[in-house]
Amino acid sequence: MKIVDLQVIPFRVKRQGFRAGEVLPEVEAVQTLTKIISDEGAEGYYFGGHGHGDADGLTPDQRATLQGRLKQLLLGHDPFDREKFWHWLWVANVEENLISVIDMALWDLQARHFGLPLYKLLGGCRDKVKAYASTYPNMGSPEDYAQHALDCKQQGYTHYKIHPYYFWDPVKKQPDPGRPSHIVQDIELCHLVREAVGDDMVLSFDPWGTYRTYEEAFRVGRELEKLNFYWYEHPMPEYRVATYEKLCRELEIPILSPEIAAGSIYTRAEWIRRGASDMTRMDVLRGGITGQKKMAAIAEAFGVRCEVHMSGFANLQVLGSTSEDVCEYYERGLLAPGMDYETPPPYLHSLGDAMDAEGYVHLPQAPGMGYEINWEYIEENRIKS
Repeated sequence: MKIVDLQVIPFRVKRQGFRAGEVLPEVEAVQTLTKIISDEGAEGYYFGGHGHGDADGLTPDQRATLQGRLKQLLLGHDPFDREKFWHWLWVANVEENLISVIDMALWDLQARHFGLPLYKLLGGCRDKVKAYASTYPNMGSPEDYAQHALDCKQQGYTHYKIHPYYFWDPVKKQPDPGRPSHIVQDIELCHLVREAVGDDMVLSFDPWGTYRTYEEAFRVGRELEKLNFYWYEHPMPEYRVATYEKLCRELEIPILSPEIAAGSIYTRAEWIRRGASDMTRMDVLRGGITGQKKMAAIAEAFGVRCEVHMSGFANLQVLGSTSEDVCEYYERGLLAPGMDYETPPPYLHSLGDAMDAEGYVHLPQAPGMGYEINWEYIEENRIKS
């Protein structure tokens, strides 16, 4: 079997947004479908590749790179040789998300060819995964967060993760680009959320690297410990590795990082070695499914958890092929009051991560990633080059 084509199909999609406590009107966005085709008719697909999860399409420059230089590199080769391509692309300093998109489309191709859900091809470990509710930032007042957490608990979630206030003044209710963090209000909302949901709900906290000083990060961490939060994610900018080492030494709550640092498995292995994080974090856009599986193995060898970052079909398939002792949770969201997360996007016939009443997401059983693609919608909304 040989690769004979690589296509990136851009198409229009309506998307609803959320900002500063309000649901925004729908806007038109561009989603992309990357397709790799073999000479035996086997095809592999991947939606998105830029931004959060798999919902955001590749940029025009990224599409051109995939369909130009990288396509020429792949043509004529066996699509099952993912490990070879993975090393080629890293050596060539290709953008991490483009390495990832190629890798995931190739995994989808092989799983579809064999008629298996991808997690079974990877080595199935579980058919359902515990989900946590992951909020939008700047979601409203501290009381709004508390009510939303309680609503999520009643929906079946057993774990709630707070993205607090950043680049937004929660008192004046206006943008604050020069002051990324507001720890007084962050601490207040954490207390109110714990009060609302009680002691039996798992809580986590992610200020997305916006605490600019060690003192801020330490002060909030101490409050999270008092409130029995499970993890403290990405509190400071991730280029301050030595400061993370100090924070890990001084706090008892597990520090979960790096989240967005470039370098895939190489960066994260170094963080583990240096004791800069207690739990590690990666997703499939930092090296594809191949990279994420390598990262889970590294974490398992060191006896630390590797919590998978972001939602999406590929992340969920990786979780189905790992032990709960290594990768425990699926990040479901982003969620906020008034936002509809339960309706599939129009280019898919079904939701990939529907959750049951006990807070579990069940792995899709369709071949490959589990996409049930609405080809008619894609063709009707296709952007012609």
